[in-house]
Amino acid sequence: MPDRARAVNATANLEGSGTQLLVHGGVGDRPRLLHAGPTLPGATAQDFAGLSERQHAPGGPQLPVAPSLLNPLGTGYPGPPGLLLHRDGCSWAVDLRLVEYIEPSASLTVVTRDDNAGVTVRHDFAIDASTGVLSLSASLANSGDTALDLQWLSAVCLPLDPRFDRIMAFGGKWAGEFQIEEWQPVRGAFLRENRSGRTSHTSFPGLYCGTSATSETHGPAAAFHLGWSGNHRLRIDRLPDDTLALQAGELLLPGEMRLEPGESYSTPTLYACWAEDGHGEATRRLHAFVADQVGRSVPRPVHFNTWEAVYFDHSPDRLFALADQAAETGAERFVLDDGWFGARRSDRAGLGDWFVSEDVYPDGLGPLADHVRSLGMEFGLWFEPEMVNPDSDLFREHPDWVLGVERVDPIASRHQLPLDLTRSEVSDYLFERIDHLVRELSIAYIKWDMNRDIQHPGNAGGRPAVHRQTRAVYALIDRLCAAHPELEIESCSSGGARADYGILQRTHRIWTSDNNDARQRHAIMRGAAYFLPLRVLGNHVGPKRCHITGRRFDMHFRAGTAVFGHMGMELDLATESVSDRGILKAAIALHKRHRALIHGGDYHRLETPAQLAAIGVVSRDRGEALFQTAVIDQHPSPHPPRLRFVGLDLQRRYKVACVWPTFLVGEPASFAGSALMQYGLQLPQTYPDTCLIHHLEAEE
Repeated sequence: MPDRARAVNATANLEGSGTQLLVHGGVGDRPRLLHAGPTLPGATAQDFAGLSERQHAPGGPQLPVAPSLLNPLGTGYPGPPGLLLHRDGCSWAVDLRLVEYIEPSASLTVVTRDDNAGVTVRHDFAIDASTGVLSLSASLANSGDTALDLQWLSAVCLPLDPRFDRIMAFGGKWAGEFQIEEWQPVRGAFLRENRSGRTSHTSFPGLYCGTSATSETHGPAAAFHLGWSGNHRLRIDRLPDDTLALQAGELLLPGEMRLEPGESYSTPTLYACWAEDGHGEATRRLHAFVADQVGRSVPRPVHFNTWEAVYFDHSPDRLFALADQAAETGAERFVLDDGWFGARRSDRAGLGDWFVSEDVYPDGLGPLADHVRSLGMEFGLWFEPEMVNPDSDLFREHPDWVLGVERVDPIASRHQLPLDLTRSEVSDYLFERIDHLVRELSIAYIKWDMNRDIQHPGNAGGRPAVHRQTRAVYALIDRLCAAHPELEIESCSSGGARADYGILQRTHRIWTSDNNDARQRHAIMRGAAYFLPLRVLGNHVGPKRCHITGRRFDMHFRAGTAVFGHMGMELDLATESVSDRGILKAAIALHKRHRALIHGGDYHRLETPAQLAAIGVVSRDRGEALFQTAVIDQHPSPHPPRLRFVGLDLQRRYKVACVWPTFLVGEPASFAGSALMQYGLQLPQTYPDTCLIHHLEAEE
């Protein structure tokens, strides 16, 4: 069905790809969002009015106030407001009334205004034609004649299905991102806030909702994500009358958003999708949406990153040898990480001095870049543009270029301070240095890092500046991409602390975590993939002894784990045995053989006992599939459980073969799709920390 938007009897209806949004209200009314969720064929505003009619609640107001798009203070609505503002302590009560609906074919704009308060709010809604993902945002303009202090503006107050009694949130820490947290709210508020100045390790701006009966494959589900790389707030409130609503927006610090007459502010975009067939369907809708937005459908090159191979111990001879070994093993992109510039022999000095170190590279980086390309690989380079070491030429020359708070000593983290990118001279300096190196070295790829939170986010004017800093980062990246359209950029922030749809509008890869521990990586990747497709999630083979956890894993487990994702290597190949390098080379060849399926197929999470972690990708025509099963621990039964595949065609037969690890590779056997899904394949007896990969191909 083609997307459409129409206004009938003061109702605006937006539909597309199984998603519907229904707003009701005439000019001069408070518009109400009646429904946002799965399409309800034939439903009208009159249906909702009749079905929701209630008797007077004892002890309640004589005229109950219906929820509006933002429920601002002053309307009498008993729930939390989606808009908070004032003018020097006055004009805090706002009553927004409909001005007009603007309705292109696949989007809807609702304009509201309160002339007494001097406020105009524009709500923009759009449904993606192919996935049904709904985008929601709001813009507030100060139409008064004095300054206005905006404290909070949600993208919308979004009504939710009151049956939702389960919330899935995503928290964690450095080297332990995207950990799934399940909550069962009863009454009151579920609140997640982030003040780190970046997306954060601890509070990813996304939630899933479902019921006690929702699983990966069955039951109602919904997913929500705020596409923003700065401070954020997400809350879900269940009121005493059992209504449920979501708010999501930028967490503004005191005085951060003062709007002079004529100025405006726009929220980050809230992305939402709904599914009738469980969390898995919602995930696949989001993955397809992100894939369309990110673009770059060319095969994602296998990486070699130098960080855990050499750290700061750079030398041309060592890097040339590493490039030779990486190319021989199957790498297609060689990324030189931290340590190539200025006095950067440790993390204590040199950051901000974006000039190639003449002491380490007396002939510059040109010879290394040329050698990398001669081996058939792209050359990439690490930058951390937003930071500076106090022990650097840049800081000594411009100590006023950092963010800070007056009369408070700055807190260093990793021996570095954040630069104030809201100053044009700072952004111009960074652009000039990066642009020059990209041109001089023909850099194809930048690993863009950001290794600390922003504790003192004040700019030169003394105002909080997280919002402006985030916009300035976006603007700098956009400027570089405009100057170099073929340049690819990876978003890294001490791992996955800047992973969101806002940064992905201008970058092409997320460094999921600094933790290359193959066992923990399965949980990290599983959590991240609720929102982010495998094609953008960097997943590397690390050293035999993990530098984060100290655990040791054999090459079969390390390499098999990294096959599912944007595969890479981050280890000193010279210290690996000839046998292990052969196993790694075989894993990379396996990844390349199935790369189009891994990065373009439908992603599925399998529901397994806690001792296993299993995922799979299935082609859109269900003719081919690849499943990964990690044995995390021994199963308590004498035999491992059967693996029930998902996403297959019940009417077809499949040739099933174990293709990893190499010592378990066998000839394919034929089974009915129905049996594979409903009965399952008996897994072999294996040790913990074993990664099994099965390939399925439909028979003609």
